[in-house]
Amino acid sequence: MTQKRGLGFVFLMILVLTCASLAQDAPQNSNQSQSSKSVKVDVDLVLVNVTVTNNRDQLITGLDRKDFQIWEDKVEQEIVYFSAEEVPMSVGVIFDISGSMKDKLPTALDAYATFLKGGNALDEYSLIEFSDRPRVAAEFTTDITKLQNQLLFKQAKGMTALYDAVYVGLTGLKEANNPKKALLLITDGEDNKSRYTFSNVKEYVKEQDVQIYAIGIVNDWNSQLGAGRTGRALIEELSELTGGRAFFPDSVYELEDICEQIAAELKHQYVLGYHSTNEARDGKWRKIRVKQNFSRDFDVRAKTGYYAPTGASASISKD
Repeated sequence: MTQKRGLGFVFLMILVLTCASLAQDAPQNSNQSQSSKSVKVDVDLVLVNVTVTNNRDQLITGLDRKDFQIWEDKVEQEIVYFSAEEVPMSVGVIFDISGSMKDKLPTALDAYATFLKGGNALDEYSLIEFSDRPRVAAEFTTDITKLQNQLLFKQAKGMTALYDAVYVGLTGLKEANNPKKALLLITDGEDNKSRYTFSNVKEYVKEQDVQIYAIGIVNDWNSQLGAGRTGRALIEELSELTGGRAFFPDSVYELEDICEQIAAELKHQYVLGYHSTNEARDGKWRKIRVKQNFSRDFDVRAKTGYYAPTGASASISKD
């Protein structure tokens, strides 16, 4: 009898403790539910990636929100979001394997490998190779070994469908997993084969939030990418439009250092965010200008504008 009473007491205590635990958890779950209901996704926030360098082309880190100003269509905007943290990125690499790249291909591949190694485990890359037409050689992946192997046994031949390749690269980035997106173009010549025109591609670039970095190899006296040539000017225009950058090395042996520099630059950018004072949802192009106030010796690069949203407000509340 005593044993039965003892067992009954133990069972009662277990029951009491269990009920108390459930009662304690109940308010927490309620709070979590209320918290999740209050989460808002502000898709009307205009975000701008900003790169700051000094007059020796070295990256400048350590600046704060107060060191920047931003204007939209000549109207200064209030910076309500600021970040200098490294974030995962999705990069589409567009690699020229046309006939003119024959002697440059081995060194360009080494530079490409250097760029991939400049990322981290959460970064993802895709590969578009092009000559007469672009081809997606690898979808977005974090496996850089797979990406390197895709080009190991390629033979350089054919013409240069550069604009088509950029168009395919931009389209592919819509399927990327990371919000920060960029394209890296490696080529040695101007377009001579694409179906899309430069105007087509430029307009498509303006519709995306993608930074374009380009390396145009100039290693002979009659290069299509030499100073003053049309091919060079068009590549520069696409890069500057997005806040990216174009490099035009005179030797393939500079490629590795440039790829390392681009990888570092993508990792050390500031992000500024603001709510436009222009509330019109008219889909028009709006010009952006960013200024830093820390030093006269520092240069700033950012995208030059964006298309305004259209239709009803895009702010989303999770109720």
